[in-house]
Formats: sequence, C-alpha cells, structure tokens
Amino acid sequence: MNGKPLHQTADQIHSAAIHLLRALRRADEAAGLSGPRLSALSVVVFAGPLTLGELARAEQVRPPTMTRLVTALENAGLVERKSDPDDARLTRIVATSRGRKLMQRGREARIDALVERLDKLSPGEVDIVRRAAPLLEKAARSG
Repeated sequence: MNGKPLHQTADQIHSAAIHLLRALRRADEAAGLSGPRLSALSVVVFAGPLTLGELARAEQVRPPTMTRLVTALENAGLVERKSDPDDARLTRIVATSRGRKLMQRGREARIDALVERLDKLSPGEVDIVRRAAPLLEKAARSG
C-alpha cells in the first residue's frame, strides 16, 4: 500500500482512538479513581499478579510513582501485596475481589457508552466497524 494513504488512515485511526477514549473516560468518573489509578488497577486485574517493577514498566512510570499508586489502591482495598509462592524475596500486586468488581463495572460502563455511540451509526456502518475491530486489535498487538 502506498505510504501516503496508509499514513492518512493511521492518522484517522489515531485521532478517532484519542477522541473515543476521552469520551469513554467519562464513564470512569463513576468509579471515583483517577485515570492513573484505574489504569494500574486494570493492568493488575487483567495481567496480574505482577511485581511492582513489572507494573511500573507496563504503565511506563518510575517505580516510586507506582509505589504511590499501589499504596493508594491498597488503602482503598482494591489490591493487596502478597509474597510470591516461588520466590519469597518477591512481592506481587494482586487485585482484591473488590478491585476486580470495580474494574468489571467500569468496563461494562465503558462498553455501554460505546454501544450508545455505535447505535447512532447505520447498520451498514456498524457492520464495517464489526469487521474492522479484529483487524485493529491485530494491529494493536503486532507491536
């Protein structure tokens, strides 16, 4: 594919993704957590248990920043620190039942908000989005 049309498509997807995420972020406000805390909790829920360093790398922040985020999540009863069963020197961050429930409710709220937006499209447009979704996911994971 010619570089210019591909660049234009990438630019459109980039812009749409940013606007969509900003709009869906409004659904997160009901959770009562800041964006960074919700993001860290999401990583722990869906990719955990993780060490503090692994979580900091995943969130692209320095360990002291992640320590503060994890402490706040721990104080809220959303995560806990547990010793690694295979290496007692390691501590892993694990989502609590409360943390998993909060994350699931938040995910459902974002999906509901997205459904409302998709519902404003024509059936043909929805079909195009439905067929494009796995391809966008494939592109996102091809890193």
